[in-house]
Formats: sequence, structure tokens, C-alpha cells
Amino acid sequence: MLWLAPALLTLLVTGVELGRAQLWRDELATWSAATRSVGDLVRLAGTIDAATGPYYLLMHGWVALAGDSVVALRVPSVLAMTGAAALTALLGQRLAGARVGLLAGLLLAVLPGTSRYAQEARPYALATFFAVLATLLLVDALRRPGWARWAGYAAALAALGLTHLIALTLLAAHVVAVLAARRAGLAPADPATEQSRRGRGRDGRWWWLAAVLPALLLTAPLALAARSQRGRQLNWVDLVRPADLTGLPGGVAQSSVVGGLLVGLAALGAARLGWRALLPGCAVLLPVLLLFAAGLGVPIWVPRYLVFVVPFACVLAAAALAAVPLPGGLAVLALAGLLGLPDQAALRHTHEWPRSAPVDYRGVARVVAAGQRPGDAVVYSPRDSWLFLDLGLDYQLPDRRPRDALLVEGQARRGSLWATECDRPAECLAGVPRVWLVVAGRHPDPVAAVPGAKGAALRNGFAVEQVWQRPGLTVALLTR
Repeated sequence: MLWLAPALLTLLVTGVELGRAQLWRDELATWSAATRSVGDLVRLAGTIDAATGPYYLLMHGWVALAGDSVVALRVPSVLAMTGAAALTALLGQRLAGARVGLLAGLLLAVLPGTSRYAQEARPYALATFFAVLATLLLVDALRRPGWARWAGYAAALAALGLTHLIALTLLAAHVVAVLAARRAGLAPADPATEQSRRGRGRDGRWWWLAAVLPALLLTAPLALAARSQRGRQLNWVDLVRPADLTGLPGGVAQSSVVGGLLVGLAALGAARLGWRALLPGCAVLLPVLLLFAAGLGVPIWVPRYLVFVVPFACVLAAAALAAVPLPGGLAVLALAGLLGLPDQAALRHTHEWPRSAPVDYRGVARVVAAGQRPGDAVVYSPRDSWLFLDLGLDYQLPDRRPRDALLVEGQARRGSLWATECDRPAECLAGVPRVWLVVAGRHPDPVAAVPGAKGAALRNGFAVEQVWQRPGLTVALLTR
């Protein structure tokens, strides 16, 4: 029952104010996809976000059962991160003993990053769970070879790739562990088991290849589709710079101070473990280095894509904490928790990044709901941005929003995350008495911030009656 305390602590910490922060832009994309039909999901995967398609399909089934409230959308991530903490404790126990396992699981529980991605309706918590599960099953399969264990490892790898393609960079660490199993302390200790293992494949290498190939074949079509969509999916990402590496610990831990503490403890723990640090150390370093190397030529470096390496850093850090009596190790864990409290509080107010620039869809929805009348219309600017202004209002006012006067083709029918608008806005707005204009950013004159024919139609046909400023957004009421 070593895993129970980390699991319960993670469930407790991540469940605090689970529904307080409103859905942010990425979660709005999840909600939009998960509430579509299966056919519409397939169409979406064919145009954009194929890499996230399996997660959207999972969430489609979950929403059908649990609904689409903020809490309901985030519960799968909470459960996944709770499971990841439990598995981290077991992995630490397998590699370095019970005390290391307990401390590793508890450390993961108190990190602000754990709460951040447990409270997000995105696939990163699930990827973290499957990353630890696959690694734990690999350790068991190497030490106690058998087809059932290798089959479980293959299934966990396939789930990992379907959840988060980039997390398959973890395979680089698994290769090292398989090749250096004896030195890393992963070889069977029993001579009879060792002899049996040699008869079934030298050092488990053939078994490992047999387990990996089905997972790679299963995820290959997904990877090819995602590669063809990269220009649309990651057009907001810049090429990586060396300085980005220094910000990674704070990014995945959601706290620069706690991230720095985690790195320092992990380095000490790696030195203490010696060869036993090979697997968790490579599980941290190799995915980071591979993504960094890829990011030098392709815009793909996003810190949250590497959240799945954090449990392995916790195992290394726990090895350092286990060098002192248990009360001392628990005191350091408490210190890490206290240092992360400001970030824990901040992430429960907004999930936007940076946190200093929140986007208040809920506040705009309240303004519109309080003042709208029959016949009103709503106009968004910009309509095709990653802020998903229309999805934000659709989620907050599912049955009470004004008519979308410029809408020609919705997201689901178009197989996209963005709708198509009328190319003759003056004609489409004819007969509309009042318009609610929602604009990204803060603008004293929101109509002047609307470009092109849409802006001309609003300026020529309407006058501004009132303007409301909300964090990250401006809403204005225009009258004919």
C-alpha cells in the first residue's frame, strides 16, 4: 500500500477548487471537439489536431456520461495524475527502495505543475500516467521476463503514443535501460530466471523489440497525419533557443523556485544512486534533449509537452531526500509545498499563460447575458485566432447567446476549430438592430480595432452605445 498516501494526497491537492479557473483556450478546443459526433471528430482529425484525436475521442465518450461542466471535463486529468503519483511511488520502490518510492510520489503530489495539468482538460496528465506505467512495466518485464508483462508494456506504450506523440521520445530512455539492464540493476537476480530469460531472448532485447513494434505501427499513421498538419497546428511556436532550456524546470513545475529545487535534488539523487539512476535520469534528459534538438529546426518546443518527465525527476530527487531520516525528507517536501503555494493559488484563478494576461470569457458572457434582447447579434474580432472568442461565449452561454449573424459554416461542419464567416458582412448584418462586439485585447474604441470589411460594416451601420473592459477582452454594445 505504498502507493496509497501519494495517490490520496494528489487527489486531495488537485481537487481543491477544481472548477474555479474557467476553461482556457486549449480546454475550449477540447470541449468543442468532445461535443461533436464521431464523424465530425474524424473530419477534424483530417484537417487539424490529429495528434490529439484519440484524446478527443476519449473525452467524447466521457462527456456523454458525465456532462461538459468545468469539473466534469477536468476529472479525467485529476484521476490520471492521481494514478501517476501512485505509479511513481511504485517505480521509485522498484528502483531504489520503499522510502524513495514514498517520497517520490509525495513530491509529485505537491508540485504546482501537478495541480496545473491535473486541472486541465488536455492530454498531458494522461500522458504522464502512461509514461510512468510503461516504464514501471518495463522494469518488471526486465526483472521477471514473461509474455504477459511484455504485452502489458506494449499496450502501455501504444496508449502513451495515442495520448501524446511526443511522449514516445521516452523510448530513447527505454532503449538505454534495455541495453544496460545489468548495470542499471534491472536484470533478474535469480540465476534460474536469468537462464530462462537468455533462452527467450538475450537480455530481453528481442522481447522489447517485439513489444515496441506494434505500438509504433499503431501510432505511425497518427504521426504522419500530425506531421502534415504541423504548419497549422504549431504556427504560434518559435524555434527553440538555448535560453529556453533554463526556463524548462519552472515551466513543467509551474514555479521557478520549486522547479529549481527539483533539479537540484534530482542531481544529488542521481549521484547517490549511481547506475540505478540510469533509467530515471535518461527518462528526464533524453526526451528533453531530443525535443530541443528537433526544435532547433522545427517549431515544436513547448514546455508543457514535456510534463511527462517530471515523475522521473521526482524519483531522482527522492533518492536525495532518502539519504536523511524520514522526518527530514518530509520536511523538505513540506518546504517544496510551501514554496509552491503562491503558484498553486495563481493557477486556480487562471490557466492562461502568462498568468498576468488572463482572458475572461465568463465576464464577457455575464455582460451579454445581462443586456441582450431578442434580435441581437454577436460579432467576434478576430474570428480565426487561437483565443477562440466564439467558443468561449458558446460555452458560457450555450442556449442564451445572441445570433451569430456572420456565421456561414460552423466549426464541426467545416472540420476545423474555426468557423467560416460571411464575406459580405454589411449584407449579413442588414436588419440587425443591435450588435454585441467581442474583441480580443483592451480597446477604448473597439470598433476601430476591427479590420477589413467587417470593421467598415460596423462603423458605417452602427454607433457605440456602451463599452465594457474585461481581462483580455473588450465587449461593446452597438446600436443601428
